[in-house]
Amino acid sequence: MRITVFGKGNVGGGLADLWERAGHQVARLGRDGGDVSDADVVLVAVPGGSIAEALDGLTGLEGKTVIDATNRIGVGAPDGFASNAEFVKSRTGGPTAKSFNVNFASLYGRLGDARVKPSNLWCGDDEAREVVEQLNRDAGYDPCTRGRSRMPLVRSRLST
Repeated sequence: MRITVFGKGNVGGGLADLWERAGHQVARLGRDGGDVSDADVVLVAVPGGSIAEALDGLTGLEGKTVIDATNRIGVGAPDGFASNAEFVKSRTGGPTAKSFNVNFASLYGRLGDARVKPSNLWCGDDEAREVVEQLNRDAGYDPCTRGRSRMPLVRSRLST
């Protein structure tokens, strides 16, 4: 799978490493953004409060499957949206999911040592399910769905 990871911090960089080891083709983008048109899926792992500015730096995002790994800490969602994931979907029009935002990135290197695969929650569009669950497994997690969205995108506590 061709994955573009937008964010080179602990979450983005750590997941990119895990997915490369699993055999995926991973492109890494930093704060300057770039073109994601060659990607099958895009992981957005930027500070939650900068989601609008971050997406402005990406081209080729329309219709892509996007995984939102952001967390809003001390800030609200973009105006008019209940969550960052809902905002992402409004910008891309493609399948969108929320995942990789509740487990500690500092533990990524120890996932293979676990007696049992730890669960990782995800929620989002049905169309994103296959990709999100595969990337969870390839990172070393057992995917656990929190629900599917029938709204513009999930409005659970996990979406914030």
